[in-house]
Amino acid sequence: MENTKDLAFDTFCKLLQHTFISQTEHTSRAERKRRDSFGMFDGYDSCSEDTSSSSSSEESEEEVAPLPSSLPIIKNNGQVYTYPDGKSGMATCEMCGMVGVRDAFYSKTKRFCSVSCSRSYSSNSKKASILARLQVAGKPPTKKAKVLQKQPLVAKLAAYAQYQATLQNQAKTKAAVPVEGFSWGNYINSNSFTAAPVTCFKHAPMGTCWGDISEGVRVEVPNTDCSLPTKVFWIAGIVKLAGYNALLRYEGFENDSSLDFWCNVCGSDIHPVGWCATSGKPLVPPRTIQHKYTNWKAFLVKRLTGAKTLPPDFSQKVSESMQYPFKTSMRVEVVDKTHLCRTRVAVVESVIGGRLRLVYEESEDKTDDFWCHMYSPLIHHIGWSRSIGHRFKRSDITKKQDGHFDAPSHLFMKVKEVDAAGEWFKEGMKLEAIDPLNLSAICVATIRKVLADGYLMIGIDGSEAADGSDWFCYHATSPSIFPVGFCEINMIELTPPRGYAKLPFKWFDYLRETDSIAAPVKLFNKEVPNHGFHVGMKLEAVDLMEPRLVCVATVTRIIHRLLRIHFDGWEDEYDQWVDCESPDLYPVGWCQLTGYQLQPPAPQSSRDSQSSSSKQKKKAKSQQYKGHKKMSSLQLKEELLDGEEYSFLQGASDQESNGSASYYIKQEP
Repeated sequence: MENTKDLAFDTFCKLLQHTFISQTEHTSRAERKRRDSFGMFDGYDSCSEDTSSSSSSEESEEEVAPLPSSLPIIKNNGQVYTYPDGKSGMATCEMCGMVGVRDAFYSKTKRFCSVSCSRSYSSNSKKASILARLQVAGKPPTKKAKVLQKQPLVAKLAAYAQYQATLQNQAKTKAAVPVEGFSWGNYINSNSFTAAPVTCFKHAPMGTCWGDISEGVRVEVPNTDCSLPTKVFWIAGIVKLAGYNALLRYEGFENDSSLDFWCNVCGSDIHPVGWCATSGKPLVPPRTIQHKYTNWKAFLVKRLTGAKTLPPDFSQKVSESMQYPFKTSMRVEVVDKTHLCRTRVAVVESVIGGRLRLVYEESEDKTDDFWCHMYSPLIHHIGWSRSIGHRFKRSDITKKQDGHFDAPSHLFMKVKEVDAAGEWFKEGMKLEAIDPLNLSAICVATIRKVLADGYLMIGIDGSEAADGSDWFCYHATSPSIFPVGFCEINMIELTPPRGYAKLPFKWFDYLRETDSIAAPVKLFNKEVPNHGFHVGMKLEAVDLMEPRLVCVATVTRIIHRLLRIHFDGWEDEYDQWVDCESPDLYPVGWCQLTGYQLQPPAPQSSRDSQSSSSKQKKKAKSQQYKGHKKMSSLQLKEELLDGEEYSFLQGASDQESNGSASYYIKQEP
């Protein structure tokens, strides 16, 4: 399908035959035209029995091998946790007053127990903090208040899950408040921003069939510069594109931008040139320029000859691209947000723009939910966990509820097949991985278990629970895991294990001290697609720490296929590393198109509330890191174990890398 169409002679014939009416003439025909329609184009394989609530009717959670005995053990309230140094510093949340283990607190400054408290503090100031403490405790905190021991990661996730459930419960009792005062058009115009093109988002509507829609394309749109009582149209040209949004200028205004306006190209009011002629809709010149020409037909024929417009089936393509295969009441397996090491059964409650609101099957009031895209690697068909040996939480529900049915397996995103017969990942191998609980950090990590079909259970060194409840599952081809040395080569700060005192961190020393080996470089995914992103581009991105939120965001770094996403108006510590093909990134205008609520940039008052001490500590740590991160590729080669030689190609830090370049290569002997 051609995505734009040259205006040819047959189109102009329709335009010439079409009656152009002045606003005065049109008023006299109002009664006759009133009957006309001005409406726009609006425009399962089951892996378990009906009586089973999950794929693993005969299994319960697997026993997980304990961590190496060399790690110090801390016992607290009947639960066992390990720390590299055997110590647990305490901290108090400045938002809710919770006292807990310092290492389990959120962000580098450790001022808050969770991302929720951190953002609430920024938005509501110190006064809100005091009120929150009164609400949590029921009275002002005293010295005799009970000290709550908050365990690393697991307890933090549980508290966060409770917070999200509360938010969802509140959302049911009141209507969503629309975002006021924010306009993508004004935001882009006033700051001369550039938005990522729709073609960067293959999973988004029209992402694969956007074509060459660009500046200069002509369309027919409603004419708002008139005083007629009925809806009339005029031709406009695209002056600037920002994702789905286009800055339009009525034909005939030349260089006059006084009536320019932003509009979503995929909206129901945008049509290809010639639509009015075939639909019997009136074309009326804007009142401001009506006096400029006496023969508007001749003017349009001259201006539109050789110009491009939308393809005639554009609206149909938009409608088709917004049909989603997942339906409400479908059952899936999804990661348990309180224990990342296992999955649970959840039911699709709603579908918005391909994003699924999943309610865990045991949630009676439907407040225990999880948001993700239908192509997310976190959801799977019923029976997936059993098939690969992944931990699974059996449901207390003995049979499916009426109307619920298993989602067909073909609806889920397929992973690349791998050959694990030869050299493959092994338990205990070291690597670098994006921490799913702190997506701004790439951490030292260890493969804890090798599952079937190329899946791996991974733990972050220095912050693991003794029972492995905070391990997480990545596929071997995942763009979120990297070989040893990736951060060093690409000038990314690598987060060392908590409590590791030998800084600056060096992989050679750490591998020797832990008597471990690095995962072979050749086993990692080295494909880099021609993604089209550039530093500074604007987009709409999911805050993966609160996945129900889609926010105004910016690409601030590009390391091959890895993007650093910054949420406008927030501190850098909230940044997240995301793959260029992540289904949690969307073009500008996606929320408007799908009806999802967009979170605007944080206001200046919220940004100012961030403490200066936090910034100073961050700056000091950053400077300290910069002083240590200079290591040559030759050094890295000499320091790797087992006598294997690795050569690394210098990464394109802060630059675009669009191609199949291999950014880490293992030299075979």
